[in-house]
Amino acid sequence: MSLTIYHDGQFWVGIIEVVEGGKLKAFRYVFGAEPKDTEILDFINYRLLEVINQSVHAGLDVKIKSNKKVNPKRLQRQVAKEINNVGISTKAQEAVKKEYEEKKKSRKKKAKQYREELKEQKYFIKKQKAKAKHKGK
Repeated sequence: MSLTIYHDGQFWVGIIEVVEGGKLKAFRYVFGAEPKDTEILDFINYRLLEVINQSVHAGLDVKIKSNKKVNPKRLQRQVAKEINNVGISTKAQEAVKKEYEEKKKSRKKKAKQYREELKEQKYFIKKQKAKAKHKGK
């Protein structure tokens, strides 16, 4: 799991990348103003699991890296490289975009269903009025 915080031009955004069972899942959390260290710690301790569990999406397939023992110097170089790396990985971008598309589809389905229910309701009221008119009320 990794948390990357960056400024997207307007807000400070955190991207959480989680690899579970060969699937990469990425989540986006908007901090707003520049977060202080205490705010980041509060987010990690209290809200991180809510953000991860709130969204259910399939994720993207990724290769799982083996847990070999890494040379300390290599590890140090990798950490320095990660610190200098600004932004998010393209896999994470794909995962966030995929989740966005899934949410968009579900919203469209709900909206269509709502419109159909409203149409049926109007039709039912229209029929009731016609019956009442026919009875002379």
